[in-house]
Amino acid sequence: MVEVTFQGNPVTVIGNEVKVGDTAPDFTVLNNSLEEVGLSDYKGKKKLISVVPSLDTGLCSTQTKKFNEDAGSVDNAVVITISNDLPFAQSKWCANEGIDNAITLSDHKDLSFGKNYGTVMEELRLQARSVFVIDENDKVVHVEYVSEGTNPPDYDAAVDALKSL
Repeated sequence: MVEVTFQGNPVTVIGNEVKVGDTAPDFTVLNNSLEEVGLSDYKGKKKLISVVPSLDTGLCSTQTKKFNEDAGSVDNAVVITISNDLPFAQSKWCANEGIDNAITLSDHKDLSFGKNYGTVMEELRLQARSVFVIDENDKVVHVEYVSEGTNPPDYDAAVDALKSL
């Protein structure tokens, strides 16, 4: 089980821990148009999935922008940000930040992603900060569960993993 703290306090993370070498689990989340999407919608693409507690906070905003800037031009790759923010809030964040090409997906409805990837902080009903890099065949090649939710992920390690595919 993944051990995470948030603002220095231990939280219970529920769901299945994903490890390098695993086949990436599918999930069902909502896009900004309230349509259900999942891993299979990105079949044949390299995927960097950036998971944040809430886009509307400084670090989560920075994480989303940095991954889109650093990995957004990788050939045959998509950068996906997942949070429990409502799709309306995600769409508003993108508009306020002037980001047209970011893929933001909401797991608020069923926590499908969070349960399948072991990122749900039970006490807060938020996603634990984490990063997953998945190859074109849906094999997991990089995983980082950030041990303290208010700390940033290792941006370089994730981007390097994506670029190495």
